[in-house]
Amino acid sequence: MKLRPATSDDAGVLARMHRTAFEAPWGEAEIAALLDGPGGFALIAQDDEPLGFILCRAIGGEAEVLTLAVDPAARRRGLGRALVQEAVNLARAGGAEAFFLEVAEDNHAAISLYQALRFTWQGRRPKYYQGVTDALIMRRRLNRGG
Repeated sequence: MKLRPATSDDAGVLARMHRTAFEAPWGEAEIAALLDGPGGFALIAQDDEPLGFILCRAIGGEAEVLTLAVDPAARRRGLGRALVQEAVNLARAGGAEAFFLEVAEDNHAAISLYQALRFTWQGRRPKYYQGVTDALIMRRRLNRGG
């Protein structure tokens, strides 16, 4: 498995992967706009074919995970961990002091992954996902022991 930077030219591939991972997927135009927008960056994990990606934004000393998707058939192989860790490295190198994300409160596998990568609970967004499921806000300090 290798990681490579993604560009807006990859938006179609990223949208297809997003559809396999989420009930309310993002479209190609949305993903391309985020990649082309201020501070947007993404990484793709792939073997012969793309298996997952992380889409982030870093602005004003803070970074955030906008979405992380791994093909269901490729889960539990360390792809999510590798994508998040490399995104943390890129954000840190770019001067970000903190990295934020939201995760569905019922996504126990993702919460465990983020906790293992030293993200801590910071708050809650009620009914954030489809007006039903709360999002947990998590944060990791960077550049100062993080």
